Amino acid sequence: MLIVVGLAAGVISGMLGIGGAIFMIPVLVMWFGMSQHAAQGTTLAMMLPPVTILAVMTYHKNGNLDWKIATLLCIGFVLGSYFGAKLASEISPGALKKVFGVVMLLISLKIIFGK
Repeated sequence: MLIVVGLAAGVISGMLGIGGAIFMIPVLVMWFGMSQHAAQGTTLAMMLPPVTILAVMTYHKNGNLDWKIATLLCIGFVLGSYFGAKLASEISPGALKKVFGVVMLLISLKIIFGK
């Protein structure tokens, strides 16, 4: 079942360009009973190997990739993920779950109703 969930997250990520965590974290919490902290840590660990290499190669091949922007984003992402993980570890599981849900809701509303 976990391989199927991972496959679905990969398809969603490759197709829509969204982080697999948007799909993976709720599934791990709701279907597998993981805590919010454990689901987030597990999802980050899943992305540690080069899981997106085939999708990146496809986007690059089709001319849909800006390496300069990706590199700069990566630098910020590495630093931000370190500080974000430190901050998340200080927040209670219930509060972290609510923050995650609110962020997903706001993003969804912006996509649905934004210009």
